[in-house]
Amino acid sequence: MAETQKSTIEFTEGEIKDVVVYQLKKYHDDRGWLAELFRHDELAEEFFPVMSYISFTKPGIARGPHEHVDQADLFCFIGPSTFNMRMWDNRPDSPTFNHMMSFNAGIDEPLAVVVPKGVVHGYKNIGDTDGMVINCPNRLYMGEGKKEPIDEIRHEDDPATPYRMD
Repeated sequence: MAETQKSTIEFTEGEIKDVVVYQLKKYHDDRGWLAELFRHDELAEEFFPVMSYISFTKPGIARGPHEHVDQADLFCFIGPSTFNMRMWDNRPDSPTFNHMMSFNAGIDEPLAVVVPKGVVHGYKNIGDTDGMVINCPNRLYMGEGKKEPIDEIRHEDDPATPYRMD
């Protein structure tokens, strides 16, 4: 059986056009804390969430990389644990095409990240406890009534993918 060869694409490390990263501020009082994840007056309308979900990821586990044709994601990393978030601009018409961004977010650096359609993305729990991620995408999963195909190109299923989480 022939060995699968990994694709080699040279990525440029740097910011990616239209990706938005912002601090999540925790407001503490004697009851605990709260954080605003998004506000319509601080987010471009094209990224307004239409649903939300929460996931927990075990230490050392990655989700992605994958991309969406029509969906943008708004990930909120607020803890517990720390994640390495990685993105690659896969939009040929973008001035940052083939740029790659990587940073840590979570318990020590609470961040929200808007990932536009066409930007490959994934995250890995690099902490030592299960980590929580909240996502507020701008499209319904599988469309209205869950009757449409899933809008996801799963690069993690391709052993030759150039998009690597490590």
